[in-house]
Amino acid sequence: MEKEAQFYKKLPKNVVQCQLCPNFCVIKDGERGKCRARENKKGTLIALGYGKPCSTAIDPIEKKPFAKFYPGSKTLTLAVAGCNLSCKHCQNWHISQSDLDSTFHEDRGVNEIIKLTKDLNSNIISFSYTEPTIFYEYLFDIAQLAHENGIKTAMVSNGFINPKPLVKLIPLIDAFNIDLKSIKPEFYEKICDAKLAPVLETLKIIKKSGKHLEVTNLIIPGLNDSEEEIKKLVTWIILNIGKETCLHFSAFYPQYKLINIPATKAETVIHAVEIARKMGMKNVYTGNI
Repeated sequence: MEKEAQFYKKLPKNVVQCQLCPNFCVIKDGERGKCRARENKKGTLIALGYGKPCSTAIDPIEKKPFAKFYPGSKTLTLAVAGCNLSCKHCQNWHISQSDLDSTFHEDRGVNEIIKLTKDLNSNIISFSYTEPTIFYEYLFDIAQLAHENGIKTAMVSNGFINPKPLVKLIPLIDAFNIDLKSIKPEFYEKICDAKLAPVLETLKIIKKSGKHLEVTNLIIPGLNDSEEEIKKLVTWIILNIGKETCLHFSAFYPQYKLINIPATKAETVIHAVEIARKMGMKNVYTGNI
């Protein structure tokens, strides 16, 4: 079953422009956007991954990570192949930097996901592992039916999404964990082939909505681990989304295109937590150590 994508504009000669994320891909007939999950078929943008998850698993909610969203619960987590960023350090690059054609996937309709969640005695569905934005339509329909069945929803995202689709989605998502990779624009440009500003705007929009919001920062030696940068990131969080925000500092391990960078020392992560707490943050956690 093919699903027409939301948020795109038709251009002359069967060309379309995707308007889901800040990449604003202009896609010719027969080609795909940067995320590899949306294809132009004769002037209609198709969400290729609809109903085709590449990963489905039961996880503890703390693994997402969420510290204060139904702690102790287990969640059904699912993903579709692809991503709208190209992070050189991605831990799930086998599926995030791949596409539907070359990645194992299953056919699981929206109703089947709801049934599976109930059969596994879970009351939360999480969208994670890859970037949920790229399977927006599938996520949206699952979240809508989940709420009708009394099931909570959580989205773990890089935050690289445009305001209009985000605002439409927010009522259907109960909790967000946004990956704030760095507070430096040049980090996003060099390491992720993306921009920082849209991510900061996403955080502000979610905070304003009143939905549960947590933030994760992966500390990479030599790239974003300086005390100065940690303080700058924490300052932005305090001023824009509040000192009560749950903030997770996680340790990096060599992955994908950054295999020559050493793993983050536990002391570095602990020091970042100490800095944030001294600056007034109320809920700060370590991860991956």
